[in-house]
Amino acid sequence: MTDRNDGTRDGDDRGGSDRGPGPLDGLLVADFSRILAGPYATMLLADLGAEVVKVESPAGDDTRSWMPPVRDGVSTYYLGINRGKRSIALDLRDAEDAGLARELARRADVVIENFKPGGLARYGLDYDSVSAGNPGLVYASISGFGTGAGREVPGYDLMVQAISGLMSLTGDPEGPAYRAGISVFDVMAGNHAAIGILAALRHRDRTGRGQLVEVNLLSSALTGLVNHSSAYVAGGSVPYRMGNAHPSVFPYEPLPAADRELIVTAANDGQFRKLCEVLGIPGTADDPRFRHNADRTAHRAELRPVLVERLSTRTALEWFDLLVAAGVPCGPINTIDGGFAMAERFGLDPVVEVGEGERAVPTTRHPIRFSETPPTYRLPPPELDEHGTELRTWLASGPEDDHV
Repeated sequence: MTDRNDGTRDGDDRGGSDRGPGPLDGLLVADFSRILAGPYATMLLADLGAEVVKVESPAGDDTRSWMPPVRDGVSTYYLGINRGKRSIALDLRDAEDAGLARELARRADVVIENFKPGGLARYGLDYDSVSAGNPGLVYASISGFGTGAGREVPGYDLMVQAISGLMSLTGDPEGPAYRAGISVFDVMAGNHAAIGILAALRHRDRTGRGQLVEVNLLSSALTGLVNHSSAYVAGGSVPYRMGNAHPSVFPYEPLPAADRELIVTAANDGQFRKLCEVLGIPGTADDPRFRHNADRTAHRAELRPVLVERLSTRTALEWFDLLVAAGVPCGPINTIDGGFAMAERFGLDPVVEVGEGERAVPTTRHPIRFSETPPTYRLPPPELDEHGTELRTWLASGPEDDHV
């Protein structure tokens, strides 16, 4: 059974060629963004049926050169966030190219950009200029630190991880602060941009009016810190680095099994009792030191070695099967290949193929499933200016020709 470019699988009776277009079919997105947050957002929209035109400088998106690793000489970073799009290279400093860019924005339903705030105004591509001729436009701007006093500060994810406080929470209590293993706030801001765009389109459906949607990485970070943000804002407490431990729950961290560490998250009294039963230490759940979560959290130093002693008798995967069957949340600490293998085990079909022949590229499945309008994987990540000729011809055509 193999994945098809329409997002279904051969032999899957839920799919087929009779499936209709994606939920965003007919939507034209002019993508003036680059690197991660914006391209990630527009890839999600493309998966859902939107026609996305990726506008690049003649030098191309920065991520084209972010390598290794590579696939057939192309950066896998770039490949991972640019499927489903058409590419046109435009030099906005050139009057003719800037005119084509403005025409694209005039025809678009959505413009998304992550230039420095105000950076597109010199080309007549800022929200006020473009919306004057396209009042139904939804215009999404992504910045690092907003359009006020932080407008001049470059918006790189690592900077935001540091400034937001995330790095102060990541790492060993006695060691240095660490960044997260991915550009977590770029991804979060991309998701927030997609949500904002869809909400603005719903408003446009009702009123016919577009609007400006603004997202910044620092705001995405502060809301994304969730319980830690609330600890400070509502409780006046500044959280601190605890390694992999949880400040309010135990056990809720990695514990060593016979071969590797296993995440165990017995987050309530019932789960803890089941954990003790599976481990063969049922009386531990009745120990006054461990009976309730607050007790376990206060006495974690005494409880941890009791759990570790029992967990050391089996492998992480053996415990995973036993504990999950008993209703205890847990999971082995995998490398990325193990993560995909677990997704396959769970029937999530995490890898799909986009493109055909030599251009076919394996890529990660869209995270949302729809019963009626599934995501589609129509176009492989484009080569620089791959569709430039046809797009230039289309943009130079009469104003009545508003469909790519």
